[in-house]
Amino acid sequence: MKRYLPFLVLLLGAVWLASTLLERAPKSDFDVNGFGRLPVLVNGRIKPMDTVARSSLLQLQGRQRVTTAAGDTLSPTEWLLDVYFLSEQAAAYRTFEIVHPDLLTLFNLTTGDGDGKKRFSYSQLEKQIPELERQSRLAQTIEAAARSTFQRAVVQLHVNLVLYNQLKHALAMPGSPDFLGELMRFQTILPAGIEAVRARQAGTSYSEAAFNTLIELGQRYDFMSVASHLLPVPPPAGSADPTAWLGTGRALLDTLETGVVNTHVLAYAGLGHAWQRNQPEQFNTIIQLYRAELAKTLAPRLQRTDAEMRFNGAQPFYSSMVLYVLALLVGLASWLRWPDTLGRSAFWLTVLAFVTTTAGIATRMWLEGRPPVTNLYSSALFVGWGAVGLCLILERIYRNAIGSVAAGLIGFGTLLIAHHLSLSGDTLEMMRAVLDSNFWLATHVIVITMGYSATFLAGFLAIIYVVMGVFTPWLTKTATGEQSTKVGLISPNPGATMASTKLKQETNGESITRMVYGIVCFAILFNLVGTVLGGIWADQSWGRFWGWDPKENGALIIVLWNAIILHARWGGLVKARGLMNLAIFGNIVTSWSWFGTNMLGIGLHSYGFMDAAFWALSGFVASQLALIAVGSLPLEHWRSFRKTT
Repeated sequence: MKRYLPFLVLLLGAVWLASTLLERAPKSDFDVNGFGRLPVLVNGRIKPMDTVARSSLLQLQGRQRVTTAAGDTLSPTEWLLDVYFLSEQAAAYRTFEIVHPDLLTLFNLTTGDGDGKKRFSYSQLEKQIPELERQSRLAQTIEAAARSTFQRAVVQLHVNLVLYNQLKHALAMPGSPDFLGELMRFQTILPAGIEAVRARQAGTSYSEAAFNTLIELGQRYDFMSVASHLLPVPPPAGSADPTAWLGTGRALLDTLETGVVNTHVLAYAGLGHAWQRNQPEQFNTIIQLYRAELAKTLAPRLQRTDAEMRFNGAQPFYSSMVLYVLALLVGLASWLRWPDTLGRSAFWLTVLAFVTTTAGIATRMWLEGRPPVTNLYSSALFVGWGAVGLCLILERIYRNAIGSVAAGLIGFGTLLIAHHLSLSGDTLEMMRAVLDSNFWLATHVIVITMGYSATFLAGFLAIIYVVMGVFTPWLTKTATGEQSTKVGLISPNPGATMASTKLKQETNGESITRMVYGIVCFAILFNLVGTVLGGIWADQSWGRFWGWDPKENGALIIVLWNAIILHARWGGLVKARGLMNLAIFGNIVTSWSWFGTNMLGIGLHSYGFMDAAFWALSGFVASQLALIAVGSLPLEHWRSFRKTT
């Protein structure tokens, strides 16, 4: 049975992954998924309504589900439909995350008033919004990096409330009991109203009632046009500008010139009418008819929005996180029991997670039409992907589960980082003009990111070396689990011993030493080439090859640090443990270049200060320094510690 266990693990993992790809039917009779597929232009990108709902919820509350007061769980699209068409009901959903105690005091709230002690409804916040706006204006006069935690919380909540109000005004006028009926009346009085306006301009007699009604409705639609950033109305067929989408309010204002209410606006109003009155048959019929109408001019776009919604529902990166954790646990277990069987099981779980992540990254590339790394979120995905790919190569060579364990740690960690980065909004954002170059994104960015991956991998392998060396005698055992005859915990120079020692007789400590050395060589090559390519891109974009920008300095520091590691090893200044400590410090250097330089608020690579990222980065640096301190203890302390424990 043991010999078939790895294949059984692979089969079960594949079946579970396949189940995540199945589209889940909504619990209601409404074709919620059909609405979720409808395209909308937001911030320069055409995306499905499903993405709007999910990214908005992540920004507002850090999760994608909404629970009503009755205990019912709404899907993201159902929540968005309520925000669009049942704004008073949606205002009672607790979807705003507030954790700062002073901000709670501002709204006269306590943790007991919220869902899960930190989520609150729009209705609970509404009365104090003017004061929040005042506080936000004061905070915005201060540089982002210099703001207090309270000021950052105020600004973020204000941004979230603005987003919520933009959604409320996207498809219908909030508070309108029958927006479809209002548009029908608007269509009816349009001829008389337009005639009254022209007569007034000409100075002749006109219908004052028709004029006033038209002006009143025009003011309502003008407010809608400036209150929302969503553009759900596509350009007409044959338009010279395919990106000239309109918001609902703008399309209704154009009605004053055309004399006919836009059919797309009427379709959404019809959907709202059916949703408000709980008429699923009418809702589903409108979805089908409207979808068929869109397909006449937007068929390629609809294919992408359909694929993006399936991608959102499958959540491949979440599935990969689960598989990486399982691979990590199985890999650790293989060091205690059944090393060959469990080691191969961990390897196949890692392969499955790697393939899933690869499919997710490839899908993002197809949706965006870009190389894999375009922003911090995608860089986290790619750094983990590259490191796991190297781990798989190491595992195929050494077959001691070290690669699988390192892959589990790095894969899960980078995907967790990516999840927190996704809380800021849409992760498939439009590129900045200066970065709008697929050639350089596919060369400089990928090469330098692979350098990050390798440097992190060397550091995490070193962490395994230190932790296992302090807490267990595992370093002195061979890959087959037998006790090594070598004395001490430090392996000799790998280059001198491997000529006369077979791989199966190598200790785990020696294996990790060889791994770290090889990965550092790989890392310095990619970091150096990537830095040079970045300089060439900078020369083309900004007119100078090197400007001592913080990001440029960070890249140079990584190259120099990897060079220091290699020269210290070649010169005999450090042996195995010294190599490991230097590699762990490489994690600090790389994390600084990857995240720290972005938060300085200066330089051409600054992406803005992130309070949560600052504390997470500080904690990571502290943990690495602690591991270096442990790794620097004399060998006697390592041995005595294991004896006492």
